[in-house]
Amino acid sequence: MLTKLSQLHDMARGHSRRRLVLAAAHDAHAMGAVMSARDNSLVDPIFIGDEARIREIADKQAYDLKPFLVINEPDNAKAAARAVKMVREKDAEVLMKGNLGTAVLLKAVLNKEFGLRTGEQISHLAIFELPSYHKLIGLTDAAMNISPELMEKVSITRNAVVYFQQLGIEKPKVAMLSAVETVNPAMKSSMEASAIAKMGDRGQIKNCIIDGPLAFDNAVSKKSADLKGINSPVAGDADILVPDDIDAANGLYKDFIYFARAKCAAVILGAAAPIVLTSRADTDETKLNSIALAAAVG
Repeated sequence: MLTKLSQLHDMARGHSRRRLVLAAAHDAHAMGAVMSARDNSLVDPIFIGDEARIREIADKQAYDLKPFLVINEPDNAKAAARAVKMVREKDAEVLMKGNLGTAVLLKAVLNKEFGLRTGEQISHLAIFELPSYHKLIGLTDAAMNISPELMEKVSITRNAVVYFQQLGIEKPKVAMLSAVETVNPAMKSSMEASAIAKMGDRGQIKNCIIDGPLAFDNAVSKKSADLKGINSPVAGDADILVPDDIDAANGLYKDFIYFARAKCAAVILGAAAPIVLTSRADTDETKLNSIALAAAVG
C-alpha cells in the first residue's frame, strides 16, 4: 500500500533512471524542477528549446549542463514535435512541458503521424498524501476534460486504474462520485456512475473494483458509509476518486491543497508515455513529486 509520496521517489530510484525530455526548455521554473529531480536521482534530462536562453538560465542558476543533451530548437511547436518524436522512438521515457502552451504540446502528442496516441482519452491524474487519509488517493480529472461523456469517463477511469497498477496497486478501488449514493434518473452523475460500476462488475473495465454512485463522504469514510447503510468494498477505502466533471474535480483538488494541506503529484495519462505538466503556481515540492510520479513506472 502506498501511504507517502516519498515512496514514489523510492520507486523511481529503484530502476534504471528514466530519461525526461523537456520541450521548450527555456523556462527557469521547469528547468529548476528538472534539475532538482536530477539531483534527487529521479531522471536524466534532455533539453530541447532556445539553446541561448537555456544556457542563460543555466548560468544564472549555476546549473552544469555539460552532462546533458541540449538541442537547439527555438520554435516551440517544432520543439514539442521533436520531444514527442524522441519519446515515440524510445530515446526518452517521460515528456515534460516547458515554456509553451499546453495546446501546442498536446497537438504534437496527438499528431497522427508521429504522436503518442493510444486510443485512450488524454486525462489528468493527481495523487494526494492527506494527513486525514490512510493511504495515497488519486483524483481524476481536474485539469483536462471539461464535461466528459460516458465513454470518455470510462477511458479516464481506465487510465487511472492502469497507472495505479503500474505503481503496484494490483486491484485499485475506484469510487464514481455523485452528490448522492443512490441512482437518480434526474442526476446524470448518478446514472453514469452506476453504469460504469456495472461495466466494472462485468469486466469491461478490468483489474479494479468500482462502485458508484458514491457521495464523497461515503467514498473516503467507512463510518459515513455505515451510518447510511452502504455495503461496499470501496466505501471508506477508495484508491481513486472519479468526479463527474472538471468543476467537481478541480474543486476537490484545490480543497485538498488549500484546506487539507495535502501534498500532491500529478501526471497526464492516455498517451504512450506519462506527461508532466506543472504550473508556475505549483510548489517546488509538487513539481518534484510530479516528476517522481512520472518516473516511478517502468
